[in-house]
Amino acid sequence: MSSATIASRGLEDVVVGPSSLTLIEGQKGKLSYRGYDVLELAQHSSFEETVYLLWHGYLPTAPQLRDFTAELSRNRALPDEILNMMKSLPKNSEPMDVLRTSVSMLGMLDPDYKDSSRDADTKKSIRLLAKCGTIVSAFYRIRSGKEPIAPDPDLHHACDFIRMLEGRAPHEDICRIFDMCLILHVDHELNASAFAARVTASTLSDVYSAVTSAIATLKGRLHGGANEGVIEMLEKIGSPDNAPSFVREMLAQKLRVMGFGHRVYKTIDPRAVMLRELSRQLGEKTGDNRLYEISKKVEETMLAERNLKPNVDFYSSSVYRMLGFPNDLFTTIFACSRVAGWTAHVLEQYDNNRLIRPRAEYTGPRELHYIPIEER
Repeated sequence: MSSATIASRGLEDVVVGPSSLTLIEGQKGKLSYRGYDVLELAQHSSFEETVYLLWHGYLPTAPQLRDFTAELSRNRALPDEILNMMKSLPKNSEPMDVLRTSVSMLGMLDPDYKDSSRDADTKKSIRLLAKCGTIVSAFYRIRSGKEPIAPDPDLHHACDFIRMLEGRAPHEDICRIFDMCLILHVDHELNASAFAARVTASTLSDVYSAVTSAIATLKGRLHGGANEGVIEMLEKIGSPDNAPSFVREMLAQKLRVMGFGHRVYKTIDPRAVMLRELSRQLGEKTGDNRLYEISKKVEETMLAERNLKPNVDFYSSSVYRMLGFPNDLFTTIFACSRVAGWTAHVLEQYDNNRLIRPRAEYTGPRELHYIPIEER
């Protein structure tokens, strides 16, 4: 390799290409989609509108948003082949594995599977985004011995997911809180899963293959799976009074406290700021603020002991739990939002493609000579 080439473990701070989708200003603790602050979008926009912005580069007019929302709604239903496949799986299958397998299978059933035009790829992205929530809710009900619930095209994306999962439409306030969560998780520049999607897309593989790669990457506990690790920790702690000693013991044993620190942010993750407030609000609404109070104590202890601030995974775990979601669905719910970002990256990659093929810094031996096997 050239002497000018600098090796970076984990590609830390290495810029691999241009993108107009998402800007992270790590020193300021600011995140923007297409130039719009994510906190402003979460407060005033909707998930459907935010996805439209990410895919098209501008906020939609009222007719454009109405048509886009209706198209998503029309595409939520699953083919019988997917439902039958899920019914044949072991009931203890990991939800992320089920989502990954279902997305891969959807690719083979897509009517535009062999069409790689921009229009066809956009339609595939709509179908993927629309169906992921239905996949997650359907498998949850199947493994619980219940029949899946068909989508309701009259409901917005966030609200219909909860209805398909729980069997009843939630209160409007709950729908709005979950919609805000989906907006906060839509995209985050070249995180591991988005990069995996772009690497796959750069080979000119199809949209479904790229998203399958992303789901497999998000499954890891150092990426999307971190939120499951957080809720497991909070439940072990049990009460706010136990939090400081529990965290200090983890640190003393050099165990990783999930949900803290970030490769890019040098201050608090802005998404964590809003999720902290949503956690507080849900605690008040449900009359049980235990998880929020435990989380606050953990946050205070980590700041005092390691000067580390929470990331998106930390408070999203208590929010998801108070919304009534099972712990092992957390990462799939993350994926149901992030698929919008993954497909945006895939479409952008196709528009100005170059095969992603990095180099490695070789650290092995050199100039060895073959020794015949009988002489070893």
